[in-house]
Amino acid sequence: MTAREKMEWVVRAAEETKAEDVHVLNLEGLTLIADYFVICSGRSDVHIESIAERIEERLLERKVRLHHREGERGSRWVLLDFGDVVVHIFDEESRRYYDLEQLWGDAPAVDLDSLRGAQQEGGLCLPTTEPDGSSGP
Repeated sequence: MTAREKMEWVVRAAEETKAEDVHVLNLEGLTLIADYFVICSGRSDVHIESIAERIEERLLERKVRLHHREGERGSRWVLLDFGDVVVHIFDEESRRYYDLEQLWGDAPAVDLDSLRGAQQEGGLCLPTTEPDGSSGP
């Protein structure tokens, strides 16, 4: 699975759990840390954990291994490292404080509206089928 495909599945899983303010930064060529940062917010520690769990489940279903996780239950920031895709799930206050979008301001943002549009038009972005061919949740 390519880094872009992983990123698309992460975005889909985050949106399934009503993650707020989902942003994706394209870090290709800017750093060796990852190709993409997916940044989103949860309304509470329970919401943050449910977002993280759904993302982990969706990628595990596709045989994508989680390399590392930071942040336990009740955390204000959970980091999921899938190698070339790193996911940051914040509460609102922590997201404003760390302001990763500003810190990585030279990284172009991925246009999620165009990804969603491609999905609706039958494109390959933001996949809508499960590994077994079903349409998902």
